[in-house]
Amino acid sequence: MGLSNKRGAPAWICATLAGALMASASTAAMAAPRHKHVARQVTKPDVRDAKLQALEQEVTELRAEMAQIRDQTGAQQANASSVVAVQQQLAATQAQLAEVKATQTAAAADIDTLKAPPSGSTVIASLPNGKPAFATADGRFTANIRAIVMFDAGKYLQKRNLPANTVGRDLNDGTNFRRARFGIDGKLFKDFDYALIYEFGGSGAEDAGHIQEAWVQYTALKPWRIRLGAFEPNVGLAAAVSTSQMPIMERPAPAEVARNIAAGDSRSALQLTGNGIFGQGDSGLASRWFLSGAFTGNTVGTINSTGSATAQPIDEQQAWVGRAAIAPFSSTDWQAHLGVNAQYVVHPNAIGQGLTPRTPVQLRDRPELRIDATRLIDTGAIDARHVSVYGAEAGATMQNFMIEGEYFKYKIDRRLAAGQTLASPDFNGWYVQGAWVLTGENRPYNPAEARFDAPKMNYNFNPQAGTWGAIELVARYSDLNLDFHAGDPGTPSIADAIRGGEQKISTLGVNWYLNPDIRFMLDVQHVDVSRLNATGAQIGQTYNAIGMRGQFTF
Repeated sequence: MGLSNKRGAPAWICATLAGALMASASTAAMAAPRHKHVARQVTKPDVRDAKLQALEQEVTELRAEMAQIRDQTGAQQANASSVVAVQQQLAATQAQLAEVKATQTAAAADIDTLKAPPSGSTVIASLPNGKPAFATADGRFTANIRAIVMFDAGKYLQKRNLPANTVGRDLNDGTNFRRARFGIDGKLFKDFDYALIYEFGGSGAEDAGHIQEAWVQYTALKPWRIRLGAFEPNVGLAAAVSTSQMPIMERPAPAEVARNIAAGDSRSALQLTGNGIFGQGDSGLASRWFLSGAFTGNTVGTINSTGSATAQPIDEQQAWVGRAAIAPFSSTDWQAHLGVNAQYVVHPNAIGQGLTPRTPVQLRDRPELRIDATRLIDTGAIDARHVSVYGAEAGATMQNFMIEGEYFKYKIDRRLAAGQTLASPDFNGWYVQGAWVLTGENRPYNPAEARFDAPKMNYNFNPQAGTWGAIELVARYSDLNLDFHAGDPGTPSIADAIRGGEQKISTLGVNWYLNPDIRFMLDVQHVDVSRLNATGAQIGQTYNAIGMRGQFTF
């Protein structure tokens, strides 16, 4: 240790120091973790154990130095400065030992907390806005019962005598449960979110039931979140809005086609999402940012309403999805949104060797009302090597007004047989929609999902108190064009032509929010479909439609 004074120290001082050193060594030995079952779970040496060993070694060297001083100087003579130096070194070592011991005790307590059941196993039950919710007293575990029920009714005001070429396009009036979802979501061990939701509704007919969502999400890497399972990856502005908060009964057709290429409901996926804010300060203007990326596969296999199993592909689809957005805002007066999104299908679903088309891709959609499940525009199956979608999105709110829109470009890279020279088709679609809440509420911006949510109500429906909930007027125009080299009416299609059709829809609607759980919707549509068949005959049609929805959610 570098001390070499040869004068002696009194015997009682040496004995006292030796006793203190032995006590210190005992304290260091007691600093080892008491939870042996925890220590066995550690797969690599703890740095605190190494520090304890070093401190114990230092105590041993101090004891040896004290013995050297006593032997060299005798019991009657002591060098006061040497003794003081040793005492100071001993005090410092004891302090370090105490610090390491406290750290290890705290770490062991944390491990015991993570392994232990919720504190006191006390569960607090509540009903926020009618939603059954359970949580432990420490908030580390929660469970929420979820339900979304949408009952739709509609009438298609078509001409009685449709042209002969429109066989099978006399759409069915009636009712159906568009969505009937039940499940549970919540939190596990504070840092994990989860959801398990089943769907029993459908388009035109109800399903026998299938997994809508089944995922777990890690949230401790703020501002990032990692989600794995079956869910809809974040893929666009309209697609990001919850079905229970959409301003119109169905999503715009261009967004619906886009989201189902590599995202959509019940998609197996691994997603990384993050959001935050920058620019706050004296300027009064700040911006929210959002980033999301996902690797996606096939949709969850289902049993449809006829009881037959969905065909399982030979090789499942592999794709990636990305979205980025920035949302400038100033206080609560206004909120803007600008974003881009993209999808790339590396490998579409393959139906098997020797079959044609081997990897079919089909773009199609219903006319923004699902009482009848018929698709009026449809590209048919295209044998594809890759598929890509590029989207641009924008939106803004000013007090109780909202406007938003998106543009999409869809591209299909054909898989060609030997000697074929067909061009790869591309399509496009866009929409713009707006909302005006007559009762003064606004559609708040949700930065975690980069979207505009449903209005936050000022007063619930209560005629006795003179309050009638919230009333919202909405409007939308959408244009989806699935034609490629379609040619002129009356002419046969050429080899690489896709006559999927063009669909233009104008919608006006009103939404009545009685409370956060109950909403009624009324939409009126004007639908204009232009589509040629293989011989050049017009198989499109123009009609009006009325749709109504009663919605209950918690």
